[in-house]
Amino acid sequence: MTDRRSLMKILAGATLLGVAPKASAQKVKSFTVAYLALLAGEDRSFAPNFLRRLDQLGYIDGKNLHFVYRSAEGRPELLPGLASDLIRMKPDVLVTGFGTVAAKAGKAAGNGIPVVFMAVGDPVGAGVVASLARPGGNVTGLSDLAAGIQGARLQLLREIVPAASLIAAVLNPGTPYAALAYRELETAARVAKIELRVFEVRSPEEIAPQLEASKVAGAGGLAILEDPFTFSQRTEIAAAASRLRLPAIYGYREFAEAGGLMSYGTDHGKQWRRGAEIIDLILKGGKPADIPVEQPTTFELVINLKTAKASNITVPATILVRADKIIE
Repeated sequence: MTDRRSLMKILAGATLLGVAPKASAQKVKSFTVAYLALLAGEDRSFAPNFLRRLDQLGYIDGKNLHFVYRSAEGRPELLPGLASDLIRMKPDVLVTGFGTVAAKAGKAAGNGIPVVFMAVGDPVGAGVVASLARPGGNVTGLSDLAAGIQGARLQLLREIVPAASLIAAVLNPGTPYAALAYRELETAARVAKIELRVFEVRSPEEIAPQLEASKVAGAGGLAILEDPFTFSQRTEIAAAASRLRLPAIYGYREFAEAGGLMSYGTDHGKQWRRGAEIIDLILKGGKPADIPVEQPTTFELVINLKTAKASNITVPATILVRADKIIE
């Protein structure tokens, strides 16, 4: 026979047993993060920094995080279909990697799922968000756009070729960011009383002929405006510039690491890690509409001395002492 006190203990134990699985289930709650890439190899170049930061924040792939990656392998026409496929998986967040077109595809397919873009040059101008401070909708992220960055790059190039009267701006006109970046570069060139001339590249076949045309035109240096296409062709662009012995300034360290002379711009490692922190805010209940789009505030200068020596280009000591990284 069970007395009242024993019965209460049994009921209490049963209650605890009933609660324990629920508490355990809460601890092992899993999240799905989908990643939409335009460029080939983003899972090896950009995504690892992102995943490492998520891991530090407590989201461990294979345990409480399910990470799904899809890439268009450099073919933008595939992005809408890939984005729709990812959205059908009902992820907690859709991440879009490098470039505006990936962000636009993610936003179009979103269907209420939060979208975080990692690198968009002009998210307002491209219609990805309503404003930087109040993105609206279900999209937020990080911009590569920073006031004055093109002027700083032009100044660095002038320190290497102070006698240059013509600088060639090499850009892909099909990218929304290119027009904005060029306007800023043009303003800086006007102030410096330097002629600026555009040389457009839309395909790999146009790279060598256009850089050669800039040399024939008398360009003393190159300003390579970054976008997904020029980024994907960074090795070819750097090789052509080096062969022509034309000093060039690029936007990202990856260009310098691929053989480019000099880069000044956003640290993508830090940018993707910050993107992971924004995703953490959303997974904890934050709304993309209320999370401002962030712009870069710190930049890195990378010099490739190996390229400088091969091209017989002298990099002044005034630049070398400011470099965050020197490749020798």
